[in-house]
Amino acid sequence: MFSKIKEAYQLWKHIDLDALGRLSQKIDLPQVMEAVGRLDDQQLAGLMKMLRSGGHAKKELPPVTGDFYDISHKLSEEDRALQLKVRTFMEQEIQPIVNEYWLNAEFPFEIIPKLAELNICGVTYEGYGCPNRSFLMEGIIAMELARVDTSISTFFGVQSGLAMGSIYLLGSEEQKQEWLPGMQQLKIMGAFGLTEPEVGSGAAGGLTTTAKRDGDKWILNGQKKWIGNATFADVLVIWARDVDDNEVKGFLLRKDTPGFEVKKMHDKMALRIVQNGLITLTDCVVAESDRLQHARSFKDTAEVLRMTRAGVAWQAVGCARGAYEHALDYTRKRKQFGKPIAAFQLVQNHLVEMLSNVTAMQTMVYRLSELQDQGMLKDEHASLAKVFCSLRTRDVVSKAREVMGGNGILLEHNVARFVADAEAIYSYEGTKEINSLIVGRAITGFSAFV
Repeated sequence: MFSKIKEAYQLWKHIDLDALGRLSQKIDLPQVMEAVGRLDDQQLAGLMKMLRSGGHAKKELPPVTGDFYDISHKLSEEDRALQLKVRTFMEQEIQPIVNEYWLNAEFPFEIIPKLAELNICGVTYEGYGCPNRSFLMEGIIAMELARVDTSISTFFGVQSGLAMGSIYLLGSEEQKQEWLPGMQQLKIMGAFGLTEPEVGSGAAGGLTTTAKRDGDKWILNGQKKWIGNATFADVLVIWARDVDDNEVKGFLLRKDTPGFEVKKMHDKMALRIVQNGLITLTDCVVAESDRLQHARSFKDTAEVLRMTRAGVAWQAVGCARGAYEHALDYTRKRKQFGKPIAAFQLVQNHLVEMLSNVTAMQTMVYRLSELQDQGMLKDEHASLAKVFCSLRTRDVVSKAREVMGGNGILLEHNVARFVADAEAIYSYEGTKEINSLIVGRAITGFSAFV
């Protein structure tokens, strides 16, 4: 009781009696006091909050999230914890530095040991120090990486998916033991060399890089282009056409091999953090023991691409989700005509269209990963997801830039990176047209490939 009296006294000391007199001429103070006296503690707290804010209670806004259907809640507690761990890493370690590195087209090598501590590399593989988690978790990780920066996600996809995946699926046991543990810990860096200066979509039958058997050695000649991680990789998976049987074979090329040269590609407008290289092979000698022992034709190469293409679809989701969330946050803070632009109908329409695409994409890739975990994934499944998600991502990032007006092209607002990087996602790991033909063949029974 004494504390209540003391509190009332402290309040009374601060009352402006003149103001109270003027107020009594406008309202019935006894009636107001009686009404206030009937309020419970929660109601009183709300009233005080409103009075402190000048008569208007501060509006509690919904959280900024692109997971509108709560797909993350379908994860186990362990998987959800890992998802949040990756998200925290990206937001704390990558977000503060990403624009500077993207602008300068440099890679933040200092983050590699920290990324290794997450223990997510080779996440779906069994043994060799790999976590052996689900393909769904692999997709979630790809999305979380791309949600902050698609370049980091691409770097990781090359290392964990294309390079490690080639060795895991097609290498001998000796090759797996030599390379995979170090690659899993990010102590050995890998690259994947398939695309050539004049050969992209036609890689299945048109590779110009050649391999010639010479006893227990192979001689490699040719060029590879757009090879991510190539400038610093310790081992490169090189795909070449055997001149004797005309079949595509894979080789593990060590970075110090004589005749191997790589030049960094400059002037890219997308994925600027990724260190893409132009590789030239001049009479490179590779031991038979460094040939991928189970890679005998392009069908084997396609096994790797099928596995990783699902991850690219997840990357597209992450890119779109990152752009949407930055745009949503921006529109709630940016004011024009006296109120946040998020309060205007046209802006809300753009936001809803973005969210619709992001939600459709997320539900699609979730089912895609379920098929992969059940051993039911087919080429056409991965291709359809790549087509749809990369196409919709373009639409999402375009609208994200649109609601930001001129600020949408500034790096400081983040969306500009996603706009540019979406163009790379749209093309790599199979163009929209090539993937469409894969799906078209599956649903019609006719192959439209040349």
